[in-house]
Amino acid sequence: MNVKLSTQQGDRAAGVLLATAAGDALGAGYEFTHPDAGAAIEMIGGGPFDWAPGEWTDDTSMALAIAEVAATGADIGRGEGLDAVAAQFVRWFDSDPADIGNQTRAVLSRRPAGGAAMQARARALTGRKGGNGSLMRTAPVALAYLGDEAGCLDAAAQIASLTHDDPQATQACQLWSHAIRHAVLHGTFDGVRDYLDIAPADVAAYWGPLLDQAEQGTPEDFANNGWVVHALQTAWWAITSTDSSDDRHLRRALVAAVRAGGDTDTTAAIAGGLLGARWGASAVPAGWRRILHGWPGYTAPDLERLALETVGGGCDDSDGATDLLAQS
Repeated sequence: MNVKLSTQQGDRAAGVLLATAAGDALGAGYEFTHPDAGAAIEMIGGGPFDWAPGEWTDDTSMALAIAEVAATGADIGRGEGLDAVAAQFVRWFDSDPADIGNQTRAVLSRRPAGGAAMQARARALTGRKGGNGSLMRTAPVALAYLGDEAGCLDAAAQIASLTHDDPQATQACQLWSHAIRHAVLHGTFDGVRDYLDIAPADVAAYWGPLLDQAEQGTPEDFANNGWVVHALQTAWWAITSTDSSDDRHLRRALVAAVRAGGDTDTTAAIAGGLLGARWGASAVPAGWRRILHGWPGYTAPDLERLALETVGGGCDDSDGATDLLAQS
């Protein structure tokens, strides 16, 4: 759908992928550690997979795989569009990425042909299936459905289930995608709580206290952030516990997400998607933007371009466009 964005909305849409990648690359060098309270957090690279400074990880790469399909105008939540997302995941897997979650590897290593086959493979897995690997990549779903609240929720669930057959993973992706969509349109974080008003009663009853805990607690209260629930709580804690009085909030919150420790690249990438949707590409520090890079050979300008193409489904946002703010 060809859509019309204001200048501010355009900046916020461009910020979604850019800040996802910035959080990811910032956290990559600290993964599986717990930085001291006084330690400087910088985009240093390194970490367990020896990333280059500014290099993003599987979190952003899988988000880009989704965005590349959405940018063609495909309906990524169903049919051929969902099949194309599944194929992009396999394409990324075949690039021999340095880092890939165990759950995602167990699905993609079978190279399922199409969305339904990939979802079936995910359902067939046994054991714990609520890792954070679906939430880390959900941000572009919001961009693809800025004009369609219900479509956003449905696509978030369908794409999550390609690799993660878990109700909390599905709900987390729906909550976060809804919040990112709201932030791009309205410039606030209110979409996080707004999701509770539109979710089924049992889902709202589950997530409401968890959001309360994130706002009132500390990372020690949700320390297992390889689990999708604790990953979302860590990201929301980082956003709500830091000074949000100006656009430097984006940097402050991403540093906080990394300082929380654990799966630092993923929690900061998750936080980054929402922070970028609220504060825009212009809020991402220039020093970070200059060195951002990663699969499939992209740099920061490519992420901004791809984000806007995802919004427009491969079109610009001018003639014949839909006024999204009037719809939402």
